[in-house]
Amino acid sequence: MKQIIALGGGGFSMEHENPLLDQYILSQSKKETPKICFIPTASGDAENYIKRFYDFFRKQNCIPSHLSLFNPPTRDLENFLLDKDIIYVGGGNTKNLLALWEVWGIDQILRKAWNQGIILAGISAGSICWFEEGVTDSFGDGLEPIQCLGFLKGRNCPHYDGEADRRPSYQHLIGTSRMGPGIAADDGVAIHYLDQDIKEIVSSRPAAGAYSVSFVNKVMEKSLPVRYLDENNNC
Repeated sequence: MKQIIALGGGGFSMEHENPLLDQYILSQSKKETPKICFIPTASGDAENYIKRFYDFFRKQNCIPSHLSLFNPPTRDLENFLLDKDIIYVGGGNTKNLLALWEVWGIDQILRKAWNQGIILAGISAGSICWFEEGVTDSFGDGLEPIQCLGFLKGRNCPHYDGEADRRPSYQHLIGTSRMGPGIAADDGVAIHYLDQDIKEIVSSRPAAGAYSVSFVNKVMEKSLPVRYLDENNNC
């Protein structure tokens, strides 16, 4: 089964005291102690970002590692990644992420990983990268569409409630036919896909939401069912 867990925001990088989304990701592996690899390419391998990953996941029942393209751990990146159970992509500049992945062949390796049943997850840039298109601020001021890997059909907008320009910009892009219909996720929301279908949508915040956004004579925004992960029921 091919799985992608796309976070609109949250997780170890945004919710330091709230482990619910990251624990949910770990719980989806069939392994008792899954190997989880962080790819921080979009942040330029920011050291503080990598440190926050290890600070959280070293306390969990897993084996954490990370892949740097600026200081590669091995020449054989394919076997390095395909040995993992979960691959977790961080946020940052989506355009730079896609460009570097293409040069290094990471995009093709990740497609192999996905086809082999390795769980792919990510936040922000690490969320929209899996779709056909996403909304990004990678180009500088303003939000623009960006062509992505296309593992998942449709379009994606993260931080839907977390950044003031996200919701109106996404709706404007869809309403003016610059983007087709898609999905949007608030901070604290994770959309879990099996193949091309949504298995479920979960959240680390009681009021956080996810939405389908389309255009039929006018922009239509439809709330989708979201399951809140509380401390007693988080997987």
